[in-house]
Amino acid sequence: MGRRTATRRPRATALVGAALLTNVAVAGCAWFGDDGTNATQVLDLAVGDCVVTPDDVQAELTDVTTVACDAPHQMEVYALVPDALDGPEAHPGVDALAAFADGVCAERFAGYVGVDYRDSDLFLTYLLPSARGWSEGDTTVTCLVTTTGEQLIASVAGSGR
Repeated sequence: MGRRTATRRPRATALVGAALLTNVAVAGCAWFGDDGTNATQVLDLAVGDCVVTPDDVQAELTDVTTVACDAPHQMEVYALVPDALDGPEAHPGVDALAAFADGVCAERFAGYVGVDYRDSDLFLTYLLPSARGWSEGDTTVTCLVTTTGEQLIASVAGSGR
């Protein structure tokens, strides 16, 4: 079982959200609900996946809910950065990973959204590998675009927002 730490960073400001540990199961991929939602394991997220945040704040999750991007959602995966910090053997710590993610996610934002992060009305957040996940080979940072609370109802890819 790997874990991911989620951190939200608004444009060039301090940490806004508290760390959220996301428990990730290794087996399985996704299953489909009758309402058009998918339960997707965090390690199985892909660029372009649109994510609904959970109704209840939980310290650990086994998966996230993904939907078609034309359905209401709060986040969209826009980059996967494998081998964060060149994948050192020991977990580099949340602060080092967050500093890395701040830079790499801001850098890759324009390539997906179509506007520099500093000029966007959107925000970025990311999932970081936990120490346990890192020891099991998860060294990928997952970059997500989000808003300050309103729901997205379309993909932000190329939107210039």
